[in-house]
Amino acid sequence: MSFRYNRLSLAIALVSAAASSQAMAGAFQLQEQSVSGQGTSWAGRSSNVQDGSIVFGNPAGMSFLDRAQVTAGTHYIDASSDISNDSGTQPTLAGVVGTQGSTDGDMIPHKAVPFGYYVQPINDRWSFGLGVYAPFGLVTDYGDDFKGRYFGNYSDLEVITAQPTLSYRFNDKFAIGFGVTYNHIKGELESKTPNPLNPAASSDGTVNVKGNDDAWGYNIGLIYRPVESTTLGLTYRSKVDYHLTGDVDASNVFGGVGPGGAVFLNSSGDASLDITLPETIDFSVTHQIDDRWTVMAGATYIRWSRFDQLVVDNSQGLDINEQQDYRDTWQYAAGLSYKVNPAWTLRGGIAYDQSPVKDAHRTPRVPTADRNLVSIGAGWTPIPDLTIDAAYSYIWEHRADVDQQKANGTSYQAEYDNSLNLFGVQATYRF
Repeated sequence: MSFRYNRLSLAIALVSAAASSQAMAGAFQLQEQSVSGQGTSWAGRSSNVQDGSIVFGNPAGMSFLDRAQVTAGTHYIDASSDISNDSGTQPTLAGVVGTQGSTDGDMIPHKAVPFGYYVQPINDRWSFGLGVYAPFGLVTDYGDDFKGRYFGNYSDLEVITAQPTLSYRFNDKFAIGFGVTYNHIKGELESKTPNPLNPAASSDGTVNVKGNDDAWGYNIGLIYRPVESTTLGLTYRSKVDYHLTGDVDASNVFGGVGPGGAVFLNSSGDASLDITLPETIDFSVTHQIDDRWTVMAGATYIRWSRFDQLVVDNSQGLDINEQQDYRDTWQYAAGLSYKVNPAWTLRGGIAYDQSPVKDAHRTPRVPTADRNLVSIGAGWTPIPDLTIDAAYSYIWEHRADVDQQKANGTSYQAEYDNSLNLFGVQATYRF
């Protein structure tokens, strides 16, 4: 196994992880930008104006907030995977043998995902807002002796976005909003490489890649209230094009057997690649039934099919073009809230998210499938200037089968059953 092969395959893995993100919404796209929205499983995300988190949900919604306010909070992710029927193979000089190692179902570390927003009305028509949040993220840490380590034993990807925003309200029924997004992506990925002279995990080589980039995008939102009790919202979030540059480090990578014996590569180099994270279109409706009950529903379209192939630039001049064949996806959600009294509001919701990852391309880095979600939440307003929101969601996925093969005889097969507990808390202060 050559160093060139490992270097480029790790660069490709970086793109695959970065293009696949939510604790989550399909692959590695994160939902965690609002706890008040979490309580209804993010139903009504673009139409339900509750607090400053509407900067993300729909920038037009800032026009319907009557006071300046700050909203900040965090989500805490507790995820687990039940890995079963796992097996693998690896090459040796005598032929292919079974891979020995652990079945690690605790590979997702506990993770906090913070966010914050500020909204300031300028006058009766204009409002300004600023949001900082994470739209994409992924962490998987299997350990060095994981049975599928040759297809990825460590992945850490995140995107942080800052969004300055303006909205304009034409009248009591209609408003528009526009936000510019500044996005920073960074990642670190690691895979092991087999040693044909010794199949033990302790003799493996290691290839580690790190990369980052900054890029711009934008959001556009519309809100329309045909009647006072009903709000329609539509939000478009643009695609973002990245050009990642980074370093690749190889240690103890088997490079073949020559006249002087076995050759092991220990070297560093550069790699770069272009990726596009997809645009989304979010439509939702919020309807206030009476003074206590409000219902909401929404659908989100994500154009994952932009991620159809990977072209990697490299100093060796190799032509690397790998097909990914991701599919466009939909997310659906429905929720309701009940205002117990002026101080307390209770919420609940359900959702269904499609995964863009097809069976043929699912890897241990992103072993995701279609998922279901149920949520409960509450908002407490002890004084008119302060609201504290808390929410809990339980997410479970359909069984995800991983079946990966390499030309040199390395393979990994497993069945993943993933679930996740998501806790959230936020505070909004108005002034």
